Amino acid sequence: MPRASDYKGLRHSWRFDLTAGLTVAIVALPLALAFGISSGLSASAGLVTAVVAGFVAAIFGGSNVQVSGPTGAMAVILAPVVATYGAESVPLLAIMAGGMLVILGLFGLGRVVSLIPWTVVEGFTLGIAIIIFMQQVPMAFGMTATVGMNPVLAAGEAIGNADWSVAWQTLLIVAITWGLILVLPRIHPSIPASLIGVVVATIVVLLFNMGIPRIGELPSALAAPSLPVVDAATLSSLAGPAVSIALLAAIESLLSARVASRMADTGPYDPDRELSGQGLASIASGLFGGMPATGAIARTAVNVRAGARTRVSAAVHALLLLVVIYVGASLVSIIPLAALAGVLMATASRMVSGKTIRSVLRASRSDIVIFFITAAVTVAFDLIIAVWIGLIAAAVVALKHAADQAGVRREELPGERVEGDERIALVRIDGAMFFGAAEKLQHEFDQFTGIEVVIIRLSHLGGLDSTGANALVEIIETFEKRGVTVLLKGLQPRHKQMAGAFGVYEALRDGRHAFDTLEDAVEHARSHIRRGPWRGSVAAVD
Repeated sequence: MPRASDYKGLRHSWRFDLTAGLTVAIVALPLALAFGISSGLSASAGLVTAVVAGFVAAIFGGSNVQVSGPTGAMAVILAPVVATYGAESVPLLAIMAGGMLVILGLFGLGRVVSLIPWTVVEGFTLGIAIIIFMQQVPMAFGMTATVGMNPVLAAGEAIGNADWSVAWQTLLIVAITWGLILVLPRIHPSIPASLIGVVVATIVVLLFNMGIPRIGELPSALAAPSLPVVDAATLSSLAGPAVSIALLAAIESLLSARVASRMADTGPYDPDRELSGQGLASIASGLFGGMPATGAIARTAVNVRAGARTRVSAAVHALLLLVVIYVGASLVSIIPLAALAGVLMATASRMVSGKTIRSVLRASRSDIVIFFITAAVTVAFDLIIAVWIGLIAAAVVALKHAADQAGVRREELPGERVEGDERIALVRIDGAMFFGAAEKLQHEFDQFTGIEVVIIRLSHLGGLDSTGANALVEIIETFEKRGVTVLLKGLQPRHKQMAGAFGVYEALRDGRHAFDTLEDAVEHARSHIRRGPWRGSVAAVD
């Protein structure tokens, strides 16, 4: 819940927060309009979301400088949902997904997102950037994309069927907007390039009376909040999309908050509160007819760079956009859609930096594969499927790496050698003995022959799961059947419960064949050798 400490230092930072809020509002206006249209809804839906969700998330979220609203990733996942279930389903989806986020926050699952590997996140981002760019191609050619078609296919169809009497004009507007967005920040980084690009493009369209598509009429006031019509069949059909939207909102919001916390000393972020706050923001947006919202990395970065210190800046940004609805709706309605396409194409081109691509290409082969697989699946199928596939691929690579680190090392016996030491094998298990490495370790143990005593050291064992414990039992039993006695030494307390559950100690020939020190284990092994082969062989495990 909100607390007084959220506004610590506001007495000294309020000027910076107001300036930052104004700066972010200028940047957010064209993006909110563009993402609303790109999602298959309308510019007004994007603007309402930026106002309502932006304000609620600013108050209830877990970051002091996070800016929330409609985003490109959310527009990408909403477009096929709108094509399948209709625009009227989106407010209910926002409420359902928001409720799920609140529950995730209350159950303390905010930290889980930090486990997503960097290569998966960047591959996911690249895929989103490609989709956002491709979604704008039909608009850039003065056309409307076929509803529900894959963005890449829709872009190809738009280029093939373009009416060049209109397309040259819309492409010119895209070029003007995109060019200004690229050039103006080089003159001065504080220039609101997106807004200026849209304004200049609109003036060009009006001066030359270009007959190209415009945004059209916008509401001049916020609608009264209301609950969408709900029935069991609708809830059942929308449950899957709602889960996908909630997962996307959680991933994007927490990543954005984490990035913001590293950009400036504005206090730590609370991941669980961030989830709950974003959930409340999406619920509020749905009640006002808006779309699900997430933390917006680009707008949050602008907010931090503009000097924001408290959540007042994000709230001011939302209130200024509210003023646009009540005062400037008629001006916004004449903006050409091609100008918004230019804004989003420029945004998409900057989502993944060349430095990131170079870093990936210099990384391991597995990182490169994970990165490009995640990006390709994002473009070809679905964002959430892409994240799952990326996570599975990353998990497989991590398990293989852990299995490769596991091994059996033979060591020299401590102290001076005595007669019979050649018949004692002192063996150390490194790494984790888990399902991914158990078979490999068993195979390595099979290589030890011609011994009467084997000492296996377990003090370096990094982990032990059920498969590993069962494998350890089989190793002991295999040696014992060969006439080799096994001694265990140094099993860590955290592994004793698992070892006991699978009968590791019971597999030993004698319950006294488990030792706490290496010296005692070695002395016991030598005593077996001195007593002769008729007494059997001994194996010690550390």
